[in-house]
Amino acid sequence: MRRISTALLAALTLCTAVAHAQTESWPSRNVKLVVPYPPGGTTDYAARQIAQALTVQTGKTFYVENKAGASGTIGSDLVAKSAPDGNTFLINDTTYAMLPHLFRKLPWDHANGLVPVTNIVDTPLVVLVGAGSPYKTIKDLIDAARRSPGQLTFGSGGMGSSTHLGGELLKQNAQFSLTHVPYKGAGEALLGVVSGQVDVLVTASPTAIAQVKGGKVRALLVTAPQRIAALPDTPTSAEAGLKDFTATNWFGVAAPKGTPQPVIEKMQAEVKRALESPELRARFADQGATVGGMTPAAFQDFVRSQTQAWGRVVKAAGVQPE
Repeated sequence: MRRISTALLAALTLCTAVAHAQTESWPSRNVKLVVPYPPGGTTDYAARQIAQALTVQTGKTFYVENKAGASGTIGSDLVAKSAPDGNTFLINDTTYAMLPHLFRKLPWDHANGLVPVTNIVDTPLVVLVGAGSPYKTIKDLIDAARRSPGQLTFGSGGMGSSTHLGGELLKQNAQFSLTHVPYKGAGEALLGVVSGQVDVLVTASPTAIAQVKGGKVRALLVTAPQRIAALPDTPTSAEAGLKDFTATNWFGVAAPKGTPQPVIEKMQAEVKRALESPELRARFADQGATVGGMTPAAFQDFVRSQTQAWGRVVKAAGVQPE
């Protein structure tokens, strides 16, 4: 028994030493952050801000690689099937929680193929109308939509996109009818509301803020708990009478299944440390974003709850998985 106990103690000590060594040595080489969308979007922006900060902090190069296509599934699948050695991570967003409800079958195990590490930022959604729109408040919009069911339109970046489901969530909370007009991308949808081709667009604050400040669109509400500094005159959902319309667009980090837990915890700690920088906080605040830094366990619970919540939105909207 003493020999068995001694052997077990030795094995335990060895495992602890290995875990400690993994944490201490990571990163031992350059780290790839895969963004499953094209360059220039909000996810890409968040990834590049974090990559720059982590490069400075660790002395190793963190670089962004864009692998766009199929609503983010191509890049996500690539990371899920990458070696779990701590050298490849995914920078995902809210759309990740929608994917199992939009596709009948995904090429990786959505529930277990990727390990949530931490969130980077949360950005509220903003309800936009064109600068020349007759609707000055969300009440104006709701009243008009209820007077003429189905006559008003909302644009999106395509069926099943975050802008589409954001619009569906607005309809469900406000209990009114809008006709969906899908575009080929979020940029075209934004041009649609600016030009007056569609009446409404629901999009993330980083996309909305520049257009509001440029006078091209009008913000009717923001889905944040408090008004955001970047849009101080825009009421919150609660102030506008839609207290349950509280969705956010979030961005986070995930790793391939099997990535050593010490590496995951070190990555989370480094991201959190980066987000504590006043400069980075200010940069994200200009985009209407709130910084994150959740523990891996907390972020895993968050992603799970978001997947369930968006599943209910998709089902209520009648969106059929492809």
